Amino acid sequence: MRTLTVALGARSYPIHIGRDLLGEAALLLPQLKTPRVAIVTNEVVAPRYLDRLQAALASAGVRVTAVVLPDGEAHKDWTTLNLIFDALLGERCERSTTLVALGGGVVGDMGGFAAACYQRGMPFVQIPTTLLAQVDSSVGGKTAINHPLGKNMIGAFWQPKLVLADTATLDTLPARELAAGLAEVIKYGLIRDPDFFVWLEANLERLLAREPEALADAIERSCRNKAEVVAADETEQGERALLNLGHSFGHAIETGLGYGEWLHGEAVAAGTMMAAELSHRLGWLAADEVERIAALFERAGLPVWGPSLGTARYLELMAHDKKVEAGRLRLVLLKSIGRAVIHADAAEADIAAAIAARCR
Repeated sequence: MRTLTVALGARSYPIHIGRDLLGEAALLLPQLKTPRVAIVTNEVVAPRYLDRLQAALASAGVRVTAVVLPDGEAHKDWTTLNLIFDALLGERCERSTTLVALGGGVVGDMGGFAAACYQRGMPFVQIPTTLLAQVDSSVGGKTAINHPLGKNMIGAFWQPKLVLADTATLDTLPARELAAGLAEVIKYGLIRDPDFFVWLEANLERLLAREPEALADAIERSCRNKAEVVAADETEQGERALLNLGHSFGHAIETGLGYGEWLHGEAVAAGTMMAAELSHRLGWLAADEVERIAALFERAGLPVWGPSLGTARYLELMAHDKKVEAGRLRLVLLKSIGRAVIHADAAEADIAAAIAARCR
């Protein structure tokens, strides 16, 4: 097992990474205020992993309530969130009950948001079961649900007490979801870790083959990068915004197509190519660097072209982005591979041209 720490003073918490950690109740027990847990999961993850986690906790004397949600981004909304509250209230869970999110990014986001809201805040643990959640969404305390006008627009910062990444859960992950997770892994190399990007170029096939040591290395390196950024800027007032490379464009794709049509990582990959194209047009990113980025995404099985929604529709959707400040869209762009910047002065015509150049 490998352990990292997200350094947030009195609210610091560990990230444990390793195989077969779901049955290790001893890792969770120190984080529980009382021997009472509510596990939020979904209908895909529950048949695979819920019994094992429940049994481990029950053997340690912990009373468990399980909440099984419908699967998919299309259900990341108020209606599904209320299913969590209905269960918590119906089972008379207290504010000292720990909510455990067992699943991918959607489960983690909704479980975390419910924990932030229920009785004004309850302890929260993340047990991510997808690569994307293990390297990104489970770390850092961002929780949210979607709105028809924009992705993740309603939420809260609510840090977990613990992140438990059992890499054995990746054995059953569909290939498409594994690739989607690699989009967020590649992002860390692009924004701040050029040596990691080179490592990914050399080791991508090992990751696609799910070699345990390679996966553990990539997850640890990704989590270390994110933990450092979150510790420096917890509520995204500055540096943390760099983690959103490709997301302004990508969220427009997800919203424009309808939530769930493209996986989040797929939209981020295509959105990152739009950001790379704009960076090149601004005279920053060299043409060969744009091609290196595209080549790595393509090797991972990710899209490098966005859907043809029309540039006007993209711009309309991006106007609702959380990174709009004083009416100006703050985009994360690349000066070079490994060096990202926040840029609020790109002309709308240049943004539109970059979108058009990367759509098919």
